[in-house]
Amino acid sequence: MRRTFFIVGPTATGKSDLAADVGHEMGAEIISADAFQIYRGLDLLTAKPDASTLAKAPHHLIGTAPLDEEMNAEKYRRAAMRVVDEINSRGRLAIVVGGSGLYIKALTHGLASLPEADPRLREQLNAMSLDELRTQLAELDPEGARKIDTKNRRRLVRAVEICLLSGKAVSEVVARDKDRGQSGSAIPASGIFVFRDRDELYARINQRVEAMFECGVINEVRAAGTTSATAAQMIGLREIRELLAGKKSLSECIAEIQQATRRYAKRQLTWFRRQTKFSPLNLSFLTHNEAVKWISLRMHSEVDTRND
Repeated sequence: MRRTFFIVGPTATGKSDLAADVGHEMGAEIISADAFQIYRGLDLLTAKPDASTLAKAPHHLIGTAPLDEEMNAEKYRRAAMRVVDEINSRGRLAIVVGGSGLYIKALTHGLASLPEADPRLREQLNAMSLDELRTQLAELDPEGARKIDTKNRRRLVRAVEICLLSGKAVSEVVARDKDRGQSGSAIPASGIFVFRDRDELYARINQRVEAMFECGVINEVRAAGTTSATAAQMIGLREIRELLAGKKSLSECIAEIQQATRRYAKRQLTWFRRQTKFSPLNLSFLTHNEAVKWISLRMHSEVDTRND
C-alpha cells in the first residue's frame, strides 16, 4: 500500500509552508498537486515556494513541465504515482500538497479511460464558437451538456472531442469506468483540508498579489515565451499581458487579479468541502507551529493505522 498523506485547500492558506515544515519534521517528501506550479518559469505568478521553503524537504513536480506543454489530470496522475512509488521505495512518506481539485481526485479516485486528444479534430473544434460547441455537445451528450460549465471553452472542446472519438457520451464513458473500476490504482485518501476565515484569506490573497508585483511579476510575464492552452489559464497571465499591451492600468490589473484569485479560492473551498472527506483544519485559530504539530500528529496516526 502506498504511504501518502494529503494537505489540500484553497490558494494563499499557507499550505506550502506547512507541508515543508511537516515534511522536515516527519522525514517525508513533498509532491505538488498544483496545476500551474508544475510549469517551468513564472515562479512569481504561480506563487511557487521560495528557496528556503524548498530546502526544508525534497519537493517534486514543481517546475517540471515547459510552458508550451499541454497538461491534464491523467498526465499528472501518471507522474505523481511514479514519484510516490519512488519516495516509498526509499522508506519515506509522500505528502501530496496542493489546491488543484481534479489533480488530487485523479490520485484518490483514479480517472475515466478517455481517448487521447486528436490534433486535427482539436484544431477544428477550437475554430468553433462557444454556441456551436454547446449545440454540438447537447446533441452528442444531453446529460453532459447540462452539467458542464458552458462558459469554459477548453472543457467544452474536450467533451465534444471525447464524444466524437469514443462514439459515446462522456457521461456514458465515465459511468462505464465507474462500473469496472477507473484507470490506474488510487491512493488511500488520508489527509487534511486546511482553510482560513474568509476575511483573513481574502486579505492574504490581496497582499500576495501586491507582493507579486513588487517582486517583478510584470517582467517575468514579459519574458515568458509561448504558453500552452492549459498554461494560459494561470490567473493573472492574461491580465498582465493586457497591461503590457496598454489595455489596462496597473491598478486595474492588480485589482482584477485579486478579484479573480478570491473567486478561485471560493470555488476551491466549495469543491473540497463537497468532493473530499479530509479532516478540516481552520488555520485562523492556530499559530504556524501549532498547525505543524497538529498535522504531524494526525499524519502519524492516520498513516500508521492505515498500514496496520
